[in-house]
Amino acid sequence: MASDGFTTCLWFDGQAEEAARFYLSVFEDGRLGEVGRYTDAGPGPAGSVMAVEFEVRGQKFVALNGGPEFTFNEAVSFQIRCKDQAEVDHYWDRLLADGGTPVACGWLKDRFGVSWQVFPDALIEMMGDAETARAARAAKAMLGMVKIDLAAIERAYAGGDGS
Repeated sequence: MASDGFTTCLWFDGQAEEAARFYLSVFEDGRLGEVGRYTDAGPGPAGSVMAVEFEVRGQKFVALNGGPEFTFNEAVSFQIRCKDQAEVDHYWDRLLADGGTPVACGWLKDRFGVSWQVFPDALIEMMGDAETARAARAAKAMLGMVKIDLAAIERAYAGGDGS
């Protein structure tokens, strides 16, 4: 991979290659890069995966098998802006597969503990409306959700109850 821009390093405890392949299965436009392995110098077993480069949606990542010292938390999350409800559903379902956890307001944790925000562009537009009453109704509807339901938010935004 090129040395320009930023690369996000994700710290795993032995699941780096599995995680990289999982993310490549979720995002259609991804690609796998180099796979680095530990040598006799360690700290991992010689020949085991140390790091995996991959790219999805134009974002470069390195999945590092760093050990159990650090874990993911909600202080860092990845936002997936979607064009419609179908795209929200796709990413929501794929990221929750095999042990992910829904959280709230379009947030979830995948099976590796990485936090994601999955929401449609229209939500940002409605919540940023200069007419504050409409924006507040959209925000209130969203705050009561786990997975984003665009149709319900649109109803609330228009003056309905959002259910």
